[in-house]
Amino acid sequence: MDPLLGEPWNLSPSVALRPEPFGALAYHFGNRKLTFLKRPELVRVVRALDTHPDVRSALGAAGVPASQHTAYAAALRALAATDVIRPRKAHESS
Repeated sequence: MDPLLGEPWNLSPSVALRPEPFGALAYHFGNRKLTFLKRPELVRVVRALDTHPDVRSALGAAGVPASQHTAYAAALRALAATDVIRPRKAHESS
């Protein structure tokens, strides 16, 4: 099981999400990277991260089956690599 699933994360404050028919575009104003989120379910997960205590809870709230959590964790790690999402600090609300 991926440890990321039990951790609190959120959308980077430097990122804006723009809804698109395929999912969303994520634009990072700091590093100027444009990222395509090609699944509406992934967009729901990313938007839910800061309102849930951990990634697993956000996945459940977005309707992602447990059998797909590992694949979504990999997608979230890719988003973390470009600072679209980041670990939530203890003082940030959930």
